[in-house]
Amino acid sequence: MNAVEIIRSIEAEYIKTDLPKIYVGDTVKVGVRIKEGGKERTQPYEGVIIAMRGSGINSVITVRRVFQGVGVERAFLLHSPQIESIKVIRRGKVRRSKLYYLRDLVGKATRLKQRFDRPL
Repeated sequence: MNAVEIIRSIEAEYIKTDLPKIYVGDTVKVGVRIKEGGKERTQPYEGVIIAMRGSGINSVITVRRVFQGVGVERAFLLHSPQIESIKVIRRGKVRRSKLYYLRDLVGKATRLKQRFDRPL
């Protein structure tokens, strides 16, 4: 076996199989494990997926939400042990692979049309 095959075989045991089909434009709720002191809890982070990159174990999604009038973007490694769950809230109808233009929009202009041809 060459080096690439060895790396893939090691990564295969860490890849999650229970992730839903997600696309750019979807509104998702990501359950993030947070450790506070000795306790661990799950904090939900809800927002729109504005970018996806990478493949395999290196796949990353960028989720954007507006909190108290300030846009907050957070990048999540999909196969990270800190990600407990990903739930699709609604599907968005978009024609771009990166939705960086949402950063410049304010208020109702940031809403995306809903898409009904893909199941949740």
